Amino acid sequence: MSVTLFICILGMVAIGALGLLGRRRPAASVEEWSIGDRNFGAFTTWLLQAGEIYTTFTFLGLAGLAFTSGVAVTYVLPYLPLAYVGLYAIAPVIWRMGRDRGYLTQGDFFADRYGSRLFGALTSLLGVVFLLPYLQLQITGLGLVIQLATGNKGAGTPAMIAASVLVVAFVLWSGIRGVAKASYLKDGLMVIALLVLLVMLPAHFNGGIGHLGAQLRDHHSELLSVPAAGAHSQVWFFTSMLTSLFSVLFVTMPQSWPALLAAGSEQALRKNSIWMPVYGATQAIPMIVGFTALTTFGSAAVPANGILLRLASSALPDWLLGIIAVAAAATAMVPSAAIVLGMSTLVARNVLRPRGARSGLLVNHGTVVVSVALALVLGITRPDALANLLLLTYSGLGQMAPATAAALTRRPLLRAWSAGAGIVAGEAVLIWLTFGSSYHGAISTGLISLAVNVVVAVAVELLLRACSRAPVLLDEPSVPASASPQV
Repeated sequence: MSVTLFICILGMVAIGALGLLGRRRPAASVEEWSIGDRNFGAFTTWLLQAGEIYTTFTFLGLAGLAFTSGVAVTYVLPYLPLAYVGLYAIAPVIWRMGRDRGYLTQGDFFADRYGSRLFGALTSLLGVVFLLPYLQLQITGLGLVIQLATGNKGAGTPAMIAASVLVVAFVLWSGIRGVAKASYLKDGLMVIALLVLLVMLPAHFNGGIGHLGAQLRDHHSELLSVPAAGAHSQVWFFTSMLTSLFSVLFVTMPQSWPALLAAGSEQALRKNSIWMPVYGATQAIPMIVGFTALTTFGSAAVPANGILLRLASSALPDWLLGIIAVAAAATAMVPSAAIVLGMSTLVARNVLRPRGARSGLLVNHGTVVVSVALALVLGITRPDALANLLLLTYSGLGQMAPATAAALTRRPLLRAWSAGAGIVAGEAVLIWLTFGSSYHGAISTGLISLAVNVVVAVAVELLLRACSRAPVLLDEPSVPASASPQV
């Protein structure tokens, strides 16, 4: 067994063990299991919310995007600070509603604010459907990390199975507190890994970051500006950034709700809104690694998603590569735990709605096992089975943004039927643009479908209001001809 593989195994076990240690006492209800006692401090809440920033896509995918598309990848950087400016005000509003009305999920919010369990069930079902490929991505990405880091093609599948078992174990045993405990190790490793990558990779391959910039300027200047036209044009840059901004600003990802609702105070959420953009700015480091790969491999046919670990394996000693791999594995395991916690709570609270606390926990825990098992089986047997649906995850869940925004006012600006019609129309257009048309325009399909969503929702709302204001015409009673009117 290689040193790198040994450290990877040890690190994955440590992540699972920390998750198991998060349990204080057996959870008596879905509420206690999913959001604790609503008393998490600012730092713990920050770790839970920061988990969404670094997933396997962020850690590996951003480097690959920088390698293939140059600075167009930086569309990822602006939307997070802009979103958290708005979340400084919006997150405390949602938290207060959740505390006063007992929300555990995004579906609870929609069902209560729009006075419709059916609407809550619709949004929850869509949330589960769109999160499944995202869960598979994390599990498959973990297998890729172990395979690339160790150079052992046979290590990926056992690593996926082991990580899935560990995630199921600590999520069932500890709930959100286990996710929080594992987040401590994950984010600590992330900081170490990012600093190592930032310093050592450009120094090894380019002689330092300054020389990296000079080599990019001299040999790849065409990738140092966003083109005016093409697949990654300026219009694509802006509209993709705008779509992501709306998604984060209005908390459209269901797995983000437990972390928000578990906070102990509004002040904890406001502190996070100030500091989260600082942590998010470190996403530039995987991009710098991608630029390093660009100067190293040039136009060679190298798989983009593995470019970060390919560079790291050439430049770092085995023990340090193992630490980088464990950090990357943590970006799969901890987000997977948060995703499956969010999915199972949606099913138990808003889709199936079993009676009784014990029945709710059984449905919840059963959903954890089934969803992880399904994502694992698909990841092993058909790793590309949900690849197309994965394209819809962010944009599909982004369709919840207008309904969320309309429900944040004292009285919702839309009704359940109009908000639901907008979501269904937006999803239909998004699916058609993705699968049923030959659209290759520069405008983000997510933004196009969001525009359709808003137009349909407003049109249906205006129609419903017009119908409710229309006078009711009653048949006048017939008066005999001989009868004289009363004065």
